[in-house]
Amino acid sequence: MFSPFERMVAFRYLRPRREEGFVSVIAIFSLLGIMLGVATLIIVMSVMNGFRAELLGRILGLNGHISVYAQSPDGLPDYEDIERKIRETGNITLVTPVVEGQVMATKDNRASGAIVRGMRASDIAGRATIADNIVFGSLDDFTGDDSILMGARLAMKLGVGVGDTVNLISPKGNVTAFGTVPRMRAYRIVGLFDIGMYEYDSGFIFMPLEAAQTYFRLPEKITHFEVMLEKPSELASSMNDLLRNLSGESLRLVDWQQSNSSFFNALQVERNVMFLILTLIILVAAFNIISGMVMLVKDKGRDIAILRTMGATRSSVMKIFFLSGASIGVLGTLSGLILGVLFCLNIENIRQFIQSLTGTDLFSAEIYFLSQLPADMDVGEVVMVCVMALTLSFLATIYPAWRASRLDPVEALRYE
Repeated sequence: MFSPFERMVAFRYLRPRREEGFVSVIAIFSLLGIMLGVATLIIVMSVMNGFRAELLGRILGLNGHISVYAQSPDGLPDYEDIERKIRETGNITLVTPVVEGQVMATKDNRASGAIVRGMRASDIAGRATIADNIVFGSLDDFTGDDSILMGARLAMKLGVGVGDTVNLISPKGNVTAFGTVPRMRAYRIVGLFDIGMYEYDSGFIFMPLEAAQTYFRLPEKITHFEVMLEKPSELASSMNDLLRNLSGESLRLVDWQQSNSSFFNALQVERNVMFLILTLIILVAAFNIISGMVMLVKDKGRDIAILRTMGATRSSVMKIFFLSGASIGVLGTLSGLILGVLFCLNIENIRQFIQSLTGTDLFSAEIYFLSQLPADMDVGEVVMVCVMALTLSFLATIYPAWRASRLDPVEALRYE
C-alpha cells in the first residue's frame, strides 16, 4: 500500500528538527493524548467489569438465583414437600431452606443491627462464598442451639472473637401483662467469615436452622427457600418451570434480577456514561493530530512542491502525510494498550503502593462494598477501544493529507 519512498519521507517528517520544534511538540502531545485515552478507557472499563462481576458473584453466593417466599408472614409449614417439588425441577443444583429475621447484636456497651439466617450446616458447606471464607473458627462446631457464625467486621464492631458470647435481641418480643418484652438470648461464636463485601461482613449472622426456628418462634417452619441454578442464563425458563411445579401453593417467587435490578441498572448506566466521557480524551487527541498535520503541511509546502516537480503524484503526497499522521495514532494506541493492560494486571499492587505513599485509603470497603480493587479485562472491549482510537486517528489524518495533495507547486514556489 505504501512504497519505500513514501514510508521514508513520512517517517522523516516525524523526526523532531530544531526549526520544526513546535510541530513536533504538537505531535508528541497528540501521541500522549491517544495513549492516555486508550489506557484510561481500558482501565476504567476493566475495573467496572470486575466491580460488577465481584458484586454479582458475592450477592448470588449468599442469596441464590431465585428466592421462594411464603405469602403468609407466619412462614412455610411442611416445607419438606415443597423442597422436594423444587428439587424435581430441572436446572436446579441447590435448594436451601432458610429462616431469616432481624436482630440487635449486643456485647457489653456495644450494639449493632444484624440479619440472622438460619441454615443447615450442610447447606453452608455447599456455599463456597461462605465456607471458603471462614477466617477464624471452624464450620465443624456449627451445631447445637447456641452456636453462630458472624461476619468479621461485625465482630470487630462488637469487640468479640471466636469463643465469646453475644446477646441477640429480637424485636418480636414476649407479650406480658406489662407489655411486649424484647426476646433476648446469648449465643456462642464458633466462627468468623470474611467474604470481602462490607455489607455482608458487617451485618450477617448464620445460625443452625433448628436454633433459628426456636429463636424466631417458627417451629417446623421456614421463611423462604434459596434456589441455585446450574445455568443462570436460563433464569426465565427455570422460573416458569418452578411456577408450574408449585402451582396451588401459596408462594411468591423473586429472582435476583428483580431484587437487585435498580443496583445493577445504575452500574450499567454509570458504565456507559464513563465510556462516553473518556472517549472525549481520544477525540481531543484526534483534533490535536489535525492541528499538528495542518501545521506540518503548511511548513512543508516548499518540500511538497519540489516533490511534485520531481514526479511525485498527488496520491503519493497524500499517502506520505496520511502515513505521518496515522503513525501517531498507531503508536499512541499501542502504547495505551500496553499501559492499560499492565495497569490492570497490577492494579491492586499499584493501589497499595499509592496508599503507602499518601497514607490515605483509596478504596474504602465501607463505600465500595469490596475490600480489594477488582479488574476484569474483556478482550472484546479492549479490541473495540483500540479500533475506535485507530479509526478516529485515521479520520483526523485524511483532511490534512488531502490538502497537501491539492497543493499547487507553482503557488508554493512563487516567492522562493
